[in-house]
Amino acid sequence: MVKFICYPKCSTCKKAQAWLDENGVKYEIRDIKTNNPTRDELSKWHKASGLPLRRFFNTSGILYREMNLKDKLNDMSGEEQLALLASDGMLVKRPIAVSENAVLVGFNADKWTALK
Repeated sequence: MVKFICYPKCSTCKKAQAWLDENGVKYEIRDIKTNNPTRDELSKWHKASGLPLRRFFNTSGILYREMNLKDKLNDMSGEEQLALLASDGMLVKRPIAVSENAVLVGFNADKWTALK
């Protein structure tokens, strides 16, 4: 079972969900805005993904731009970045798919084949 963390109004999340349905991937949906990932979840997913922590930020989001995070992230420790991500789901890049084998951030159909 895949944990599918998304924002229901996001067009990319809708595409990802359609892909999951079309490919017969069983998933459990979680609204990132109302049920924000915790610091511990984000830390675990970050380690499992192999991605830089910066990739977990929703860089195209309004809140990211309002907080001027583009300029601030370089001066923040990993712990500070995790705490910030855990403070508001709208700062987190979506969708996120978490399975036993993979943690995928953002939607890319080619990479999401790892969920099958």
